[in-house]
Amino acid sequence: MVLRFQNAFSHEEACMRGHNEAATRASVESALHAAGDLDAGEIMVSMLDSLVILEGFVRQNGDSERALAIAEDIVGKGHVHCRMLLR
Repeated sequence: MVLRFQNAFSHEEACMRGHNEAATRASVESALHAAGDLDAGEIMVSMLDSLVILEGFVRQNGDSERALAIAEDIVGKGHVHCRMLLR
């Protein structure tokens, strides 16, 4: 479970209001590493404007979908692009 702070702004609005890309990236990375059912050791998180990019490798089927769901819980559906491969 990922805790989110309720605010009146969408992810794009928060970024335009000075929400730092580094803070978003750190939040997603922390949530991925905190997930007990996901090995996030080879997942890299980057930002392209307000879009979160997940790259790297996962070890099990379903892990990329789980990582995508975790990231979307933080930044919102449609703001995450998943480019991970199964190793």
